[in-house]
Amino acid sequence: MIKTTQFAWFFYFYKMNKTQIINNTITFVKETLKDAEGGHDWFHIERVYKNALFIAKEENVDEFIVSLGALLHDIADAKFYDGDETVGPKMAREFLENQQVDEAIILHIENIINFISFKATLSPGEKFTSPELEVIQDADRLDAIGAIGIARCFNYGGFKNRVLYNPEIVPNLNMTKAEYKKSTAPTINHFYEKLLLLKDKMNTKTGRRIAADRHLFMEQFLAQFFEEWNGAR
Repeated sequence: MIKTTQFAWFFYFYKMNKTQIINNTITFVKETLKDAEGGHDWFHIERVYKNALFIAKEENVDEFIVSLGALLHDIADAKFYDGDETVGPKMAREFLENQQVDEAIILHIENIINFISFKATLSPGEKFTSPELEVIQDADRLDAIGAIGIARCFNYGGFKNRVLYNPEIVPNLNMTKAEYKKSTAPTINHFYEKLLLLKDKMNTKTGRRIAADRHLFMEQFLAQFFEEWNGAR
């Protein structure tokens, strides 16, 4: 009886410790991203976090790692740090070390941050994958498509002062990672260079199901956009 009680208390405090770390992470991310561009702010993180936990229900994953990875995946998006991809993993590590998270989990989170992005798939060389990364990656990609994805796309285009559309600038469907990072193409091109490709890159059954509806919505939006652009009545 004593051993059972001791185990129960150990499990309780272990669970509570994880809950506190997640709550501390939420506070940290909210504060860090309080002035972020609207498509990459706390609300983006919150949507990815919620979707990741929803997808995780149908997957064999460590939900603690999914939670931390989702919350920290965009803590310092390289596009807002002159393309420096080391800032995010470094910030995440410093925070997690301060929370006394195990080294193996910190390394996992660093890898999630390094390999979650679409541009990471454009580069040959070292790759990383895990069930947790696949879940978070699907959640992040879902936030890049559909109605929210369209809003985020144009918000970022406005943030970078890009033209909406220029028929003379055709989408580049074979970009390298370096070309992708330096692209200044019209906002509409981004649909063809990334957003419309994401449906077929989903990792999970749940991700694919949700992505199908959001993909269709984008196709309908683009059809309406070009109809209006061309002066159709």
